[in-house]
Amino acid sequence: MPVPPRFDTLCNFRDLGGRRTVDGRAVARGRLYRSDSLAKLAGDDLTRFAALGVRTVIDLRYPWEIAERGRAPESLGVTWLNLSVEHRPYVQADIDPDVDPWRHLADRYAEVAEDGVVELREALEVIAHGEHPLVFHCASGKDRTGLLAALVLALLGVDDDQIAADFAATEEATGRLVAEFRERNGGASPRWPAYGRAPAEIIRLVLADLVAAHGSVRAYVTGRLGVGEETIAALRARLLTDHGKPDDDDTALWQAP
Repeated sequence: MPVPPRFDTLCNFRDLGGRRTVDGRAVARGRLYRSDSLAKLAGDDLTRFAALGVRTVIDLRYPWEIAERGRAPESLGVTWLNLSVEHRPYVQADIDPDVDPWRHLADRYAEVAEDGVVELREALEVIAHGEHPLVFHCASGKDRTGLLAALVLALLGVDDDQIAADFAATEEATGRLVAEFRERNGGASPRWPAYGRAPAEIIRLVLADLVAAHGSVRAYVTGRLGVGEETIAALRARLLTDHGKPDDDDTALWQAP
């Protein structure tokens, strides 16, 4: 399976495929991608994106973010779904530098897991029952996107270490995310010095919290989200393969410029 293209306009796009599951299978490549906002796609990147064969885009942002910054270009001809999973807005750039930032962000993710049950359930169902490649994204492809990616990988049987590695790959995009913030804010820097960071510790805290509260990620998904076992079976059938090798080098999954 060819690796995804390197995009000029996106900084946090990657394939969720390539991870090995605990039962010895592999997450198939070329079927599910995660990204920062596709509203930035332009120029030659439109052709590069179209070549992936994506037919469905799940946009996890607030409607007001979409109104302000746009959505995936309609010229792509994809089915576009807005599933706004976050219900308690906060300004990440203004996080108090004196608080524990990773615990603070993990608590915000917990709010999404608690509040966004309808949207998270629909996202998992759409991913499970799709017939073509699909991409999901938020603004930076870090927080809301990172939570959904972790849920999908956990349901597929990927262990916490690999989930954390996928999450932390966003660290490669931190510089671009900070630069984009400055461009949007007249050159001003974020108040929070760790803006755009995505250390593995955050998602490890989130996974541990879900296990502590529900017994397992799967129990959270079937219980709190109300996702049926048939949907989990469909997700696994769609995204797992008995072929392929695990990626020992995480950079093999990274396709940012």
